[in-house]
Amino acid sequence: MTAALLSVLAACSSSSRAVRPAVAPVPESSGASSAGRRPIGPTPAHIGPLDARVTVDDLDALWERQLMVPVEGIPRWAIRDNYTAKRAAGIHRALDILAPRYTAVVASDDLVIGRLFSGPVGGIVIYASDPEQRFVYYYAHLERYRTGLAVGDRVAKGSVIGYVGTTGNAPPDTPHLHFQVMKRAVGRAWWDGPAINPFSFFALDALRP
Repeated sequence: MTAALLSVLAACSSSSRAVRPAVAPVPESSGASSAGRRPIGPTPAHIGPLDARVTVDDLDALWERQLMVPVEGIPRWAIRDNYTAKRAAGIHRALDILAPRYTAVVASDDLVIGRLFSGPVGGIVIYASDPEQRFVYYYAHLERYRTGLAVGDRVAKGSVIGYVGTTGNAPPDTPHLHFQVMKRAVGRAWWDGPAINPFSFFALDALRP
C-alpha cells in the first residue's frame, strides 16, 4: 500500500433552483454496457458488513443502476477497497479514490442534486439521489463544484459535477475523492442512511476515448 493511500486512510473520515441541462456525459469505455440496458450477469456480492436495513432487493436495484466510476480516467480495476478501513467511530464505509487535483468528478448515476455543503470534515461536498430517490451518493473533499451546479439540478450519468481536491480534513498533499453510497433514509436527514459498499457495483469506467 502506498504512503499516499496510508495518509488518506489516517486522515479521511467519514436552496432550490430550476433544472439545468447536464453537460455532455463522459463516453463509456469499450465493452461497457450502456445505461438503460439490462445488467450483465447476476448482482455481485456485497463486500463487508451490511446494515440490516439494506435488503437483497436494494442490492439488486443498485446493480441495475450500472454505476460509473466517479473519477474520470480511473478504471474499475485500479480502485482499492478501503470501505472497512479503521476509523475512530468504526469503519470508513466509503471509498477513497486517489487522483490528481482538478481531475473531473462525474455523476456515477443519473442524479438529482439534493444538497451542496462545505464543512471541516468533508470539505466541499455534494449529496445527490438517483431519480427514484432510493439511493444517496456522497462526494467529498472536492476542490470545487462544476460551474453553475445547483440544488435541484438533474445530471446525466457521466456528466462532470466537480473536481478532485483536498478540502476538509483530507491530507493537503493527497488529493482524492471520498465516495459513499447509502440507502436513502426516511425523514429530514435523508442523506444519512445505511451505507453500501460500492466497490463491486461499478459497471462502467469514466474513460474518454
